[in-house]
Amino acid sequence: MLVHPSGVDVSSSTLRFLTQQLRRHRRAIGSRWRRLSAGRQALLTLAPSLADAVRTASVKAYLILDGTLLPIDRIAADRTFSSGKHKKHGVNVQVIADPFGRLPWASPALPGAVHDLRAAREHGILDALAEAGMRYWADKDYRGAGGTVRVPCWGRWENLSAGQKAANRSHAKIRALVEPAVATLKYWRLLRKLRCSTTRITRLVRAVLTLHLTSSN
Repeated sequence: MLVHPSGVDVSSSTLRFLTQQLRRHRRAIGSRWRRLSAGRQALLTLAPSLADAVRTASVKAYLILDGTLLPIDRIAADRTFSSGKHKKHGVNVQVIADPFGRLPWASPALPGAVHDLRAAREHGILDALAEAGMRYWADKDYRGAGGTVRVPCWGRWENLSAGQKAANRSHAKIRALVEPAVATLKYWRLLRKLRCSTTRITRLVRAVLTLHLTSSN
């Protein structure tokens, strides 16, 4: 199995165009000095789309898909954001990792009560990976996804055959590579406990993803 690293490319012409538009907007509103230049600000808005990430990852041997819960500051009445799996309030973010445990893409945020399989379907992740012919590993929450997904053998451990147990141990080792990718998001303190409006969380995730990809290229 041969794998190698790669980055997510942003078109230089797109970046130049957006930079020019930002400069014009700053002049029009009389914006004062800002810490970020127009070019750096433009780069922060150009997080890769799912299609971009899948196209870039097409040279990989496989990918790992998992969902993570980003905790939010909400009261018990907000049931749509209450995750029964994690026993806390938060938002569901789907994460794709490469064989090196790196983070090429993270999804928009959905309420924490949304199941991982449903979230992956709503974001079009399953269809995108299947159309690209990409093999990907996922946990038991993605049973029924079909396509090119690999999930553990289902059943109680004591009822599995020796071959199924060996397959599940191998599967777990591969799937563990998603943990560094999830940690990349949660390394940022603002995502460890979100206290903002839930409508802003997707933009924060995209900004963090762009910063990460920019610094790692």
